[in-house]
Amino acid sequence: MKILHTSDWHLGRSLYGRKRYNEFSAFLEWLADTIAQQNIDVLLVAGDIFDTSTPSNKAQELYYRFLCRVANSCCRHIVVIAGNHDSPSFLNAPRELLRVLNVHVVGAMTDRPEDEVIVIDDFKTGDAGLQDKGACSAIICAVPYLRDKDIRLVEAGETIENKQAKLLDGIRKHYERVCTIAEQKRAEMMQQQLQSPYQKSAIPIIAMGHLFTAGGKTFDGDGVRELYVGSLAHVDENIFPPSIDYLALGHLHVPQCVGQSGRIRYSGSPVPMGFGEANQEKSVVIAELSGQQPDNSHLQLHLFLQKIPCFQPLVGISGSMEEIQNRIDALRKDKSNAWIEIEYTGSEVIGNLRERIESLIDGTSMEIRRIRNKRVMERVIGRMADDETLDDLNVNDVFERCLDSVEVPPEDRPSMAQCYQEIVQNLLEEDKNDA
Repeated sequence: MKILHTSDWHLGRSLYGRKRYNEFSAFLEWLADTIAQQNIDVLLVAGDIFDTSTPSNKAQELYYRFLCRVANSCCRHIVVIAGNHDSPSFLNAPRELLRVLNVHVVGAMTDRPEDEVIVIDDFKTGDAGLQDKGACSAIICAVPYLRDKDIRLVEAGETIENKQAKLLDGIRKHYERVCTIAEQKRAEMMQQQLQSPYQKSAIPIIAMGHLFTAGGKTFDGDGVRELYVGSLAHVDENIFPPSIDYLALGHLHVPQCVGQSGRIRYSGSPVPMGFGEANQEKSVVIAELSGQQPDNSHLQLHLFLQKIPCFQPLVGISGSMEEIQNRIDALRKDKSNAWIEIEYTGSEVIGNLRERIESLIDGTSMEIRRIRNKRVMERVIGRMADDETLDDLNVNDVFERCLDSVEVPPEDRPSMAQCYQEIVQNLLEEDKNDA
């Protein structure tokens, strides 16, 4: 069985106001072609399909067009889980219709953990040309992003440490419940295989998730949100049941392995979400599981990282005016179509910096997406600069400045910051489509 694992598409995301639909469309075309070329059996999409809970019509069109194309290819099943950016109710709305295409969608945790256990049928052809749909080739534990309110009971007077312990325990128990059901189903299926005339094969348990593991790598400006209040509940690999043969994770945009076994991986985002990811090599994970299972040991796992082409170059340039000009001249000679972020660090104060830089790319297909004048910023540090925008601040920066403006004493700030972060988290997790 060959599985392709991807995540964090963030369809509809823009970069400093510039729409990126051409990139997303090119990626999905490439992905559909790769699935066909690699003869993939199952596609796993581990969350953050869309960038917001209310995706645009164009983003939705790209998503559904891709699903229809892949459903009619060699890929027999597609499993999609929601991430923290997704609206659970939006993803779930066409779930019954998509199931006809063997597209399985899990938007949110429910009271029935068995809803997250998906049996992948193995269609086999016998001598008479009839299909045996009773055979099973894999069991998927499709665990979506677990919201704080889903897995933790709020109590008055809790400390950050109490919350962390409850969150980790809630995540552990949920995976335990789902995987226990999967193990029971596997035992039943393997018993049925003894009665089948077809060749016996092992049945892997493949889990999915959208969470932040301890030690995970991130980049500045990649848009990865902290999932829980206080940057807590970074999950350790030991929290997952040992019966999992492969765990396909989403949320972190850097392709990476968790732990030493190689069985827990992030596929990473397919396109750079910001200039911090500009030089990062993007990929999808192709996993092949094979072998027998005489003693409940893990199947043989062969992993291959399929490199994703760069559909839109991003270039960050930092330095003096001369250094910026030399770098742009080199890009001109290469006939680059890059989107560029400029950080001016020269000692000279340049009032018309934007005009001078824009003139350097005149007549090319390059675009300047952002210019930061570090010298101006340093001169007005501690207050809002004339050229400083909300792009330069995050929600915590704004809150800190509010505290400064009303002179809140230092001893009162930690408790206020915790309450503020809980409010922000509730707003981010609010499902605007759930009426």
